[in-house]
Amino acid sequence: MIIALIGLGNMGLPMAANLLKAGHTVTGFDLNPDLVAKHVEAGGKGAASIAEAIRGAEAIVTMLPAGRHVDTVYLGPGGILENINTRPILIDSSTIDVATAQKVAAAADGRGIAMLDAPVSGGTGGAIAGTLTFMCGGTDAAFAAAKPVLQGMGKNIIHAGAAGAGQAAKICNNMMLAVAMCGVAEAFVMADKLGLDRQKLWDITSTSTGQSWALTTYCPAPGPVPTAPSGRDYTGGFASALMLKDLKLAQDAAESVGAPTPLGAHAAAIYQALNDAGEGGRDFSVVFKWLSGLARGEVA
Repeated sequence: MIIALIGLGNMGLPMAANLLKAGHTVTGFDLNPDLVAKHVEAGGKGAASIAEAIRGAEAIVTMLPAGRHVDTVYLGPGGILENINTRPILIDSSTIDVATAQKVAAAADGRGIAMLDAPVSGGTGGAIAGTLTFMCGGTDAAFAAAKPVLQGMGKNIIHAGAAGAGQAAKICNNMMLAVAMCGVAEAFVMADKLGLDRQKLWDITSTSTGQSWALTTYCPAPGPVPTAPSGRDYTGGFASALMLKDLKLAQDAAESVGAPTPLGAHAAAIYQALNDAGEGGRDFSVVFKWLSGLARGEVA
């Protein structure tokens, strides 16, 4: 297929690379020309504007930082809907608010163009390996049209429901992950203070009822899982600032529908304090290191 990919950041660039490996023709655009150059070095085509990137495209994939960027790229002057000259499938893999996802999808539908919100789970590692999970919101027809494209970038591709359902699934997933990570981090901080060996605690809890992905694959305490970001001083992985962004999206969504999320709210407060302390650029499992430097009663 002829594919345009808008947003060649930490996720978009490896996603584009996997589409190239799958045999697609991929034209990339990003506001940072250095990233466009990297895409061209990998075998892709570069574009100097959105209009140039999407010309003749059969599918358009976007991977952008926030809802306001998605709104601008799709609906703004010089954007996708203004410059579209084919009837491609539109796939937005950004993590944004449900309302914006539904607004953009409705605008596309008004032009007779199918669109899918398809945020991902799996982080930069999954983007590089081509093993991302895509949580998709849109019509059955849009999902069917997008699936051949998504299969070039991911392993698990799930149709969650109508427009916005993909974003709803993503923020629910990440709220659960943040709550679990905070719980695992707290337990290891307490174990350290009680004199309990980290490896012994991991050996016990990883095969007991305390088991979770945050523990067994991504242990926030250095040692038990050497391949986790905790083993490389919390570099790489999923930044704490991005986790805070997702937790805020979750709280906004919960407020809009009156859903009680006390643990999600507390996790958001923890990650806000962690980011305020200057840890936003480190992997979100740095919550263990941050908590380790505090005394009881210092966290609200």
